[in-house]
Amino acid sequence: MDNNKTNGQPVGLFADKALKDEPHVGYVNAAPTASTQTHATEESNDLTVHAGKKTTIASGEALKLAVVGHTNTGKTSILRTLLRDVYFGEVKNEAATTRHVEQAKLTDSQTGEDLVILYDTPGLEDASGLMDWLEDNTASRRDGIERLQQFLAADIAQGGDALTSSGGNDDYSQEAKVIRQLLASDMAIYVVDAREPVLGKYKDELAILSWAAIPVMPVFNFTDSQDANIDEWQTMLARRNLHISTRFDSVAFEFEDEMRLWQNLATMLTHSEMLEQLMARRTEDWAQLYDEANIIIADFLLNVAAFVHEINEDDDPMPILAQMQEAVRQSERAMQHNLLNLYKFYDNAVAATPLELQAYQQDPFDPELLKSYGIRTTSGAAAGALLGLGIDAAALGTTLGLGAAIGGIAGGLLSNTSSIADKITGVKRLYIDPATLTLLATRAIDLLTALRHRGHAATDATQLLYKGEKTNIEQALDDDGHTVTPWPTHKLPSELKKARGKPQWSSLSSGKSEQAQLLRADMAWSLASKLQSRESE
Repeated sequence: MDNNKTNGQPVGLFADKALKDEPHVGYVNAAPTASTQTHATEESNDLTVHAGKKTTIASGEALKLAVVGHTNTGKTSILRTLLRDVYFGEVKNEAATTRHVEQAKLTDSQTGEDLVILYDTPGLEDASGLMDWLEDNTASRRDGIERLQQFLAADIAQGGDALTSSGGNDDYSQEAKVIRQLLASDMAIYVVDAREPVLGKYKDELAILSWAAIPVMPVFNFTDSQDANIDEWQTMLARRNLHISTRFDSVAFEFEDEMRLWQNLATMLTHSEMLEQLMARRTEDWAQLYDEANIIIADFLLNVAAFVHEINEDDDPMPILAQMQEAVRQSERAMQHNLLNLYKFYDNAVAATPLELQAYQQDPFDPELLKSYGIRTTSGAAAGALLGLGIDAAALGTTLGLGAAIGGIAGGLLSNTSSIADKITGVKRLYIDPATLTLLATRAIDLLTALRHRGHAATDATQLLYKGEKTNIEQALDDDGHTVTPWPTHKLPSELKKARGKPQWSSLSSGKSEQAQLLRADMAWSLASKLQSRESE
């Protein structure tokens, strides 16, 4: 049985207000976790916006939350970021992209329980015109719900054939979809493009929304823009008794902003158990994502640190060095895409990812990139200067000569005393340079930081950096211009030092991916903890 209707009629809070059913596009089981989300694109003739008989939020049913606002303010973008899903809805830099109400659910990742049902609505295109109609055709003595009901019953709310047959020219069918959904919801958030000036049309929108007799909370989008007019907006909102608002930028995302959004909504409810449950679960899930991301980075660094190639004394090392470089490049790309997938930036044809920024497109073995990060070897020369390839010279004692090798070890330039034994056995071992390992770690941490502070609504790479924002390389420098790396180049973490003597830990050396990963698993957990502690400093 359809729990959204009783005998063909919608039920729920103010159910009598939704006078006309209309097609609805559903988006189901959008859990706030790293799990795959399920899409539903069924069209029906019923307004499926009610979840059973509802008298209070405390009944244990999901909160029905309408997302409303003017056209092109970023309603769908905000939903994409809340859902962590670049595929929800359609985002374009043009007005009225959303033409129908679309539904999504935030569920408890542990129990599967629906906590919040979100409704993405079409943009309010002409609230001022609608307000004029309401003033001319409805009695001011009637309450707001009655006036909105009268509008929904009028031909101008139907559009299409109904409007043509009545001989009218004004089509408010899009506004009708918004109002119909608003009247069937428990609460609404009114999305404001913070870059927009306060205009009369927005005041009319808020007046119409207030007539629905449900709590409405303004949400400021694009707040990181230099053109934000938040103070002016807040003054106008206060004059309309809207004193609770929040900031939630769908591009420059902050998890604390999301929590504040839910907290502010909770203060407007008599019973807020579902929102409190949502906040607790999302906080746990966000922390778990961070743990998993650091494990991915730590595992990658150990895999590279353990990477070793042995060649005969008389062999030319350059071809092998080139092969090792390419293997590390591919391994870094795989790590980066694992992070992207973890945070659901899995299709940059839909939304831009931080990888499209120049800092991530540079070759990790480019000496100029190392210099730009200020990363240097213990000898003070730029990393890779010995070979120009970012490969550790520690094992090249046979090429440098035994005396040079011993001197290098004593001076800290060469990192592995096995080079002396290699001289005797006639074997040269090639490793990845500690400075390159430090650079790879810094870039990985930068990427993780970028993913944790980016919403799912950026449609091109230019949106990833607002005017005046620092680039990733600039973020790697402190106020005095000194490098901020997870560790000094000459002081690799003990886990990476140990990996240098464990070639069996590296799939790049052995080709046995699963076995190598199991061997370094404990060290990955240990290194991940150190990465987190350094990132929080």
